[in-house]
Amino acid sequence: MSTAQTGPRLAAVLRSSERVTPLELFFDLVFVLAITQCTALMATEADWHGLGQGLLVLGVLWWSWVGYAWLTSVVDPEEGIVRLTMFAAMGALLICALCVPEAFDDSALVFACAYGGVRAAQVALLIVAGRDDPPLRHSAIGLAISTAIGAGLLVAASFTDGALQGALWALALALDMGGPLVIDASGWRLSPSHFAERHGLIVIIALGESIVAIGVGAERIEVDLGVALAALLGVATAAALWWLYFDVVALVAERRLTNAAPGLAQNRIARDSYSYLHFVMVAGIVLLALGLKKTLEHVEDPLKIVPAVALLGGTGIYLLAHVAFRWRNVHRFSGQRLVAALVLAALVPAALELPALATLALVVAVLTSLIAYERPRFAALRDRLRHQLASEPAAGPS
Repeated sequence: MSTAQTGPRLAAVLRSSERVTPLELFFDLVFVLAITQCTALMATEADWHGLGQGLLVLGVLWWSWVGYAWLTSVVDPEEGIVRLTMFAAMGALLICALCVPEAFDDSALVFACAYGGVRAAQVALLIVAGRDDPPLRHSAIGLAISTAIGAGLLVAASFTDGALQGALWALALALDMGGPLVIDASGWRLSPSHFAERHGLIVIIALGESIVAIGVGAERIEVDLGVALAALLGVATAAALWWLYFDVVALVAERRLTNAAPGLAQNRIARDSYSYLHFVMVAGIVLLALGLKKTLEHVEDPLKIVPAVALLGGTGIYLLAHVAFRWRNVHRFSGQRLVAALVLAALVPAALELPALATLALVVAVLTSLIAYERPRFAALRDRLRHQLASEPAAGPS
């Protein structure tokens, strides 16, 4: 990574540090609201239609955030014009978040225009950063094309409704997220440790939304023993998801990314493992948050089909993303996490009959059993990653 720091004060300055900056954390606070709004959108009706809309909006907003994760892995966000542009992008992303509840209705056009502004600022800064880096500039121009098409489709969707509107949203998301698959990936630049840490922090933000959902679900009801138990089980679920990611998996993935050959190989790992598979993880956590919210509202009653699928299926999707994540990084198959995901899916019929509190207890039982099974098997690797290799510089390409 170039460390050149000269040039006009308003020019984009290339990143020289691996640490996540305070401005990036500040930027992520807006994404917290966006995630909360997606959960609220899905919870309004809690039907398949609302679930689909919420996931489409989440996908679009995720891709906005991912764009800035790549951008700030190239340029220093706290120097020059990048700082001012980040503030402007925060404003546009905030407007997107505020529009989420009506993103398919009255606020559709405002959402689409604000989203276009968020993405345009990112692409423009990448082009500026690549002024002396032809491969990066070439990749940024390719991204500009796919982004313009995606934003244009969202604008077109704002003038439609029903199935056509949903189809245009799905097409916009597919083209926008699919762009990096056809754009030459060798031109991108990134700081691997920074990139991995940034995505780890966004997982924490998503898990924080599941905690917020517990509070929202309990705000209009009396906090009795059942609600208190459900809240504790909800926190235990979030803690288990945190454990399953951060105890070993995140460390292995970061080291794999850091040790990959810079350029095409490293960029493809970053794209697949972080930009794509972390979206699946975050989507699973958001679905879990929906299930937690509905559980807290009616702890003694069985969940309806959509909240049951969200609670159990969302947790299962999170685990399936881990299976793919491990395979992509180290080409090893996590059979136990696949089995746990399948068990959770098999519990959906039971969730329609059992009290919601009992269903949540089953989720915690599955996750804690998985952790108990993996703990001794990962002990040596965990010790090596956390203690023996923690102070060592990254090795060469593995």
